[in-house]
Amino acid sequence: MLNTVGRGIIIIMIEIDGSYLEGGGQILRTATALSAVLKIPCHIFNIRKGRKEPGLKVQHLLGLRALRDLCNAKLEGDYIGSQEIWFYPGSLEKAKENLKIKIETAGSTTLIFQNLILPSIFAKNPITITINGGATDTFFAPTIDHFRFVFLNILEKMGIKSEILIEKRGFYPKGEAKVRAIFFPSKIKLINLKEPGNLKEIKIISCASEFLRDRKVAERQISGARQVLRKLKLPIKERVEYSPTLSPGSCINIIAEFENTIIGSDNLGRLGKQAEVVGKECALDFLKQGRSGVCLDKHLGDQILPFLALSEGKSEVTISEITNHCKTNIWVIEKFLKGKFKIEENKISWEK
Repeated sequence: MLNTVGRGIIIIMIEIDGSYLEGGGQILRTATALSAVLKIPCHIFNIRKGRKEPGLKVQHLLGLRALRDLCNAKLEGDYIGSQEIWFYPGSLEKAKENLKIKIETAGSTTLIFQNLILPSIFAKNPITITINGGATDTFFAPTIDHFRFVFLNILEKMGIKSEILIEKRGFYPKGEAKVRAIFFPSKIKLINLKEPGNLKEIKIISCASEFLRDRKVAERQISGARQVLRKLKLPIKERVEYSPTLSPGSCINIIAEFENTIIGSDNLGRLGKQAEVVGKECALDFLKQGRSGVCLDKHLGDQILPFLALSEGKSEVTISEITNHCKTNIWVIEKFLKGKFKIEENKISWEK
């Protein structure tokens, strides 16, 4: 933490090394979101330093600029390839209620939502975010179905209300998705998710572009997953979707509803990989996480941490794997808030 003095005014600024541990875009999203909520400026340097193409990419840049517009902030260093930014938050009480974001590439729509959802719920009025372009389902990012059916459902348990509408899916490399989300003012309630309880229902959502309908790619992904999941001897709901997209692509999500939680697993189709294999891989990953007896999958584990830290009291969750993403997010959050995360095997708790 750095104190800078100018014209008799002391400004507290949080210094963040963007190359720490995992060293990816999650550091940017978490740090600037907390900066906006807590009204504490931050300076992030060495952004994505260890990556093949370091610095800001399109989706990072658009997320930062959208957050700037949301809370009337000042943003410096915002250009493609920049490895250093300064973010001076404005007021969420006067937040911009309708944000429209245009993505010219196949950047992830869900990662941009991740940058905006936390500050949005601290605004006085509902915030509507419309994204034109980008990809709903792409590599190194949550799929849109994991985001809406797993992440947002867990947030709902914490008192956070939202709505999301997919008007058009988008896949790599052309993207061209269209998604709209509304995040409502919410007070974050504490959550205790230590035991999942009994399994109630499994859903498989298999999506592909219209280009792949004749090859029955979506159905074949489900067939591959079913070969693995039939051992459970439980009823499985299946949904097949084909969407008009500019680029061919596919994805599969397996979502399990337990008494106390929701756990998900996803996978993307790849050129040269059989659709059945894509489904099998997703199902095997799902079984690995579902059998661990925890409440959150490894992807959701790091995403939920800022909400735990800002909840009303002591929150506890169990996670299938404490990843480097998770450890990195812990490091960032503890720089902004007076409190500490405690890790005991696969359980994480936040104490103020």
